[in-house]
Amino acid sequence: MRLSQFSRMLLAEWRKLRLPNAGETIVVAVSGGADSTALLLAIDELKRHNKLHTTICVAHLDHRLRKSSGKDAKWVATLAQKLGFRSIIGRSKVAEDARAANDNLEQAARKARYAFLERTAKRVSANYVLTAHTMDDQAETVLLRLMRGSASSGLGGMNAVRPIATNSTIKLVRPLLWARRIETENYCRVRKTEFLVDEMNDDQNFARVKVRKQLLPLMQSFNNRIAEALSRTAAQLREDDAVLFKDSGALLRRAAVSNQESDGESETKTPTLDVKLLANEPPALRRRALRQWLSDARGGTRRLEMVHLLAVEKLLEGSAGGRVVELPNGGRVRRRRNRLEFESEKV
Repeated sequence: MRLSQFSRMLLAEWRKLRLPNAGETIVVAVSGGADSTALLLAIDELKRHNKLHTTICVAHLDHRLRKSSGKDAKWVATLAQKLGFRSIIGRSKVAEDARAANDNLEQAARKARYAFLERTAKRVSANYVLTAHTMDDQAETVLLRLMRGSASSGLGGMNAVRPIATNSTIKLVRPLLWARRIETENYCRVRKTEFLVDEMNDDQNFARVKVRKQLLPLMQSFNNRIAEALSRTAAQLREDDAVLFKDSGALLRRAAVSNQESDGESETKTPTLDVKLLANEPPALRRRALRQWLSDARGGTRRLEMVHLLAVEKLLEGSAGGRVVELPNGGRVRRRRNRLEFESEKV
């Protein structure tokens, strides 16, 4: 049989992303839904047509949020075995983790999932982990970030390739960002393979589900190809952000002052910043530099929104010291004479 159109598209993206086609183990995250099932089936098709010669390991995390989650895990393991792939099934107590960390369920589940995928990749010596995020997921992500007031870097949505964790050599890859959800469902039907339907995907208490069920259909009444339009805009913003990232990185290095050179005692190894130097730079560039500085100091940008970034930027104005901006999840930025300092704890 000829290679299907869906698999040909995946192969083109595989080559575009420069993924290995032989000699390596690749972890594929499979929930059992249409998207991840389609990804696994398409990889199987490419292997059967001798287009790919990689070793595949299927990874599935049982979040234990539903009574049927155990059955879902067995379903994924059975599908992997049927296709001749190894599977690794993990289990996590996401609800307990969310309560302990004061997180919402979505955030806790995401943390648990990526931690499990990274552990699995290390266990099987894989350099790549594939997830089945589609163009629809990208559109939802862009809208969610837009409503939170994200900067251009956030509005760029999900990258096709990124480190799975800070400073990790393992790459998280999303090779289906070109595909619509209806395409993954149709491909599963063509392959005569059922897929799982998670009832939580209809729970509009989750912001992403509400965007999917209410906002996107409304926007589609104005533009029938709204998902494509949002995806295209996100791609353009990512290209712009790549240039800003390079220039802002150079600015951050010029503005950084070692703790030994800065005035007063510092509680952190995070370098202080030269206020005058930053104040004379274009706003877009200095905001990007400040955002990177805060990300490095805090270990990420979680819950850091534009309002916080603008407040920190306002510290650059005038000559008065002693002003402070409190940040979410702890930490603060203090203006001390002509320096900006990050404090990880209250003093």
